[in-house]
Amino acid sequence: MGSRKHNSAEIRKEARKTQYIARLRNVPTSPRKMRLVADMIRGIDVELALGMLQHSPKEASGRVYKLLRSAIANWEVKNEGERIEDNQLFVKEIMVDSGRMLKRIQPAPQGRAHRIRKRSNHVTLTLGNRLVKEAVEEVNETAKSE
Repeated sequence: MGSRKHNSAEIRKEARKTQYIARLRNVPTSPRKMRLVADMIRGIDVELALGMLQHSPKEASGRVYKLLRSAIANWEVKNEGERIEDNQLFVKEIMVDSGRMLKRIQPAPQGRAHRIRKRSNHVTLTLGNRLVKEAVEEVNETAKSE
């Protein structure tokens, strides 16, 4: 491996240590319904998002709730001994992508058939830390002023 590739791999490896990601694959819900729930919690603090998901009547909110709990557990593994409340965790990014589509046939009148598409989706949730974001902004501002 060349030195350029090695250096960029090391940079990516260091960046991954500060990312807290959880993924949910092949959820048997249409992406459109899942995006309604995802839009509800995007950019919100973790504690508030957990409460919103717990009391939401939508079926997809239960799955996103468990996904958010998994992302919090991933954060706790990388930051042992720290509290969530002190670090101001928030839902930095949540993406809902289309998954595989099962194609079925529905009998129709006069010997015809209608195609039914049973959709699924993939959800990727990333947590962010507001304190780290503020520290980076302060460093950038001091670098610009000098």
